[in-house]
Amino acid sequence: MKKRLLCFSLLLAVMVSAQEPAIIPKPSRMEMQDGNFNITPSTQIVLKGPGLEKAAMFLNDYLQKFYGFKLAVTKAAVSRNSISLGLEKMESAIAGAYHLQVNRTGVQIKGDGAIGTFYGVQSLVQLLPVEKKKELTVPALEIEDQPRFAYRGMHLDVGRHFYPIDFIKKFIDYIALHKMNTFHWHLTEDQGWRIEIKKYPKLTQVGAFRNGTIIGHHPGTGNDQTKYGGYYTQEQVKEIVKYASDRFITVIPEIEMPGHASAAIAAYPELSCFPDEATKHPAKVSWYGDSTGKQVQQAWGVYPDVFAPTEYTFKFLENVLDEVMALFPSTYIHIGGDECPKENWKRSAFCQQLIKEKGLKDEHDLQSYFIQRIEKYLNSKGRQIIGWDEILEGGLAPNATVMSWRGEKGGIEAAKQKHNVIMTPNSYVYFDYAQNKQEDSLVIGGYLTVQKVYNYEPVPGALAAEDTKYILGAQANVWSEYMKTPAKVEYMVFPRMSALSEVLWSRKESRNWSDFEKRMEKQTKRYELWNASYNKKYLDPANK
Repeated sequence: MKKRLLCFSLLLAVMVSAQEPAIIPKPSRMEMQDGNFNITPSTQIVLKGPGLEKAAMFLNDYLQKFYGFKLAVTKAAVSRNSISLGLEKMESAIAGAYHLQVNRTGVQIKGDGAIGTFYGVQSLVQLLPVEKKKELTVPALEIEDQPRFAYRGMHLDVGRHFYPIDFIKKFIDYIALHKMNTFHWHLTEDQGWRIEIKKYPKLTQVGAFRNGTIIGHHPGTGNDQTKYGGYYTQEQVKEIVKYASDRFITVIPEIEMPGHASAAIAAYPELSCFPDEATKHPAKVSWYGDSTGKQVQQAWGVYPDVFAPTEYTFKFLENVLDEVMALFPSTYIHIGGDECPKENWKRSAFCQQLIKEKGLKDEHDLQSYFIQRIEKYLNSKGRQIIGWDEILEGGLAPNATVMSWRGEKGGIEAAKQKHNVIMTPNSYVYFDYAQNKQEDSLVIGGYLTVQKVYNYEPVPGALAAEDTKYILGAQANVWSEYMKTPAKVEYMVFPRMSALSEVLWSRKESRNWSDFEKRMEKQTKRYELWNASYNKKYLDPANK
């Protein structure tokens, strides 16, 4: 009898486990209950508080896109067959906590603010079946949930390869569906300037297009000899910023300086230390078209022609940033600061004289002077800068936030100096790295499995307890040298983005790889519902 009871208990536990929804990122607490609720075209969305329209709109857009119907939205009291969206004060240090309940009569979602209610909707979305139906059965349950980190980001490089507005919106939807809150938009590069600046029209007339692109892995086996480029108008940028805001996502623009400036210099050669010198490129790179004067680069890598720290350059950048700030309401403006070769500064008589005049030690101090001037200007406009960890060289700007990409060392150093840090170490969150040992398409190199992403801990163990508060969160970087199409971006992002979302949202002690693997079975079906490309070999034993 005891054996039968034990077997029955085990079977029941397996059945309950099998029935548990595969929510990613994993909620703080979830309790299954008896019964279910059916969402049909006659179900109503009830708004019980201010500012909840965005959550209702997202849910309706999702239902329309993937199931073919929308729900009526009302503020009237509806007791049955409804999805109620409301507000409730909760104890949470970070915005976004919510409480979700499903029973036989309907769904109730309450957030600690409109953003919390929005995240509750994201969990409701994951309760929906992955097949297209007119009646959507969701299980009865109760969820209490809140985020771990305040900064949960995804980056996208549109400088190397340019993506249409529709895909940028899709990418933002992916961020929202994973309860992430920041889109870092990398808008300028050596290979293309992607944002309209009305005061400097040649930035897009000239700087947004390159005459050709290398074929194969850098330095390439040839050149496709095809003019390539594109840019976003200011109206399109406004459209994207609003689209993201409607999903409680902040868009942080990146305008690279003082390095990665070839496209800007091609448009305005006066920005260079040596405006009369032709653009240089590696000897092994196959170049196409005009090779005289300043050119937009056609291959990847790091180039010596960087911004000259002249008054002309600073005024140019201030004017550019004025237009950028008018488009992006984000507190942060990313100014790059990475991979700035110093060769031109070393051989520039102007730069050497400036170093003497300012009492600087060397070119690293000159970079710090450059960054601090830009920071002072942005601070005067009520904004803050973010830079890659190279901005530590020569001394960190007073109010700067550091993105630590060359491992964790820069982030640890910045946090010890009491500066805010966003962790983006290449060894854990560079989604341009290979995710399979044998990739079927070209990637930059490196090797980063979904399991390694899942096991990442953004708070370094080397930090003293009092300095851990400076770690705001983390972000995955999507560098696009070898991502020509939106489908390739999706393939490189999924399922690693799902793993990172759990790292950033869920409690550290709740993370369990085996449990995540099980939930990913349903998540991959969601990718297919979204018509998103993804890496189907992520669990291949060859990758472990």
